Amino acid sequence: MAQKCVHQGCGNSFTDADEVCRYHPGPPVFHEGQKGWKCCKPRVLTFEEFMAIPPCASGKHSTTDVPPKMEKKTDMLADAAVKVVDQKKEEAFLGPAMPRTPLPIPTREKPSAGNSTETAPLAAAQSALPPPESDDDDPTLAISDGRICRRRGCGAVYKEGSARSDGENCVHHPGVPIFHEGSKGYSCCKRRVLEFDQFMKIEGCQTKPRHLFIGSGKEKGTSTQQGEEILDTVRHDFYQSATSLTVSFFLKKIDKAKAGVHFTDQGIDLDLPTTDVPTPKRYKKQIPLFGQIDPAASKYSILGTKLEVVLAKAVVSSWPVLRSDDRPTGEILQVARAGKVER
Repeated sequence: MAQKCVHQGCGNSFTDADEVCRYHPGPPVFHEGQKGWKCCKPRVLTFEEFMAIPPCASGKHSTTDVPPKMEKKTDMLADAAVKVVDQKKEEAFLGPAMPRTPLPIPTREKPSAGNSTETAPLAAAQSALPPPESDDDDPTLAISDGRICRRRGCGAVYKEGSARSDGENCVHHPGVPIFHEGSKGYSCCKRRVLEFDQFMKIEGCQTKPRHLFIGSGKEKGTSTQQGEEILDTVRHDFYQSATSLTVSFFLKKIDKAKAGVHFTDQGIDLDLPTTDVPTPKRYKKQIPLFGQIDPAASKYSILGTKLEVVLAKAVVSSWPVLRSDDRPTGEILQVARAGKVER
């Protein structure tokens, strides 16, 4: 009987207990915009890149909450020293193993016999896909076997030769992942959780009649104009206090000499060309804001991987969303007003 491995980064179904399991023994780490796993070195900026980080350890599958110990890495001299000491000295030399709590990640089902048993996590493959550029698959394009639905939170896998119909019911998240002050969720719905494994299990909040496996075959929001690649959207994130709101627009290699950032009473005008070669990119957009700001007191800075904007609120308040055309999540954010401290 097939069982499902609970190791984070694996999640495969298995029948052979001796089969190799590739997983992350450490918990996820989210710090100051960077994302990664505690057990290995890679740190990335986007959630899609984080989900695509390959597992760093190998062992045996497990259905319990106790992952196998990480293989201890020592050099040749250390190995020689360990051989001449007893078990207690070995533990003193290497140090005790750190207890780690596994966070299961749902994955694609194990492939049939004859295929490779090393499958990437479903969420990783799904998140690493480019965003959908249409709501329908091009009927003239062939869908390859094993293709995963491109909508977040769905995870449906296409089987070659399967008939398509309006009864497929694609349950997904149209919004983007949000990680804020320990809570995790999607921008499109209200639910917030604390644990990463609970976040991976949040059910979709929107249903469409058909899955989206390939779309039109073209990437979303990019076109070439006068030697530039025009971006329709870039990833952004924000946090706030009672009097200000800090927004990060993630775009690498912004040309500081040509970039334009202008504040209005309730908006931001952005013109952000990059220095990429041979084809530079440009993100040009007017951002309508949820509330009014003080343009004179607002400021910005251009960094290596992003544009950081600090908006001075015209009124002390809490914004539930950044843009006036964003869908409110229903979450109430409490913001305290500064006051005097009694002595």
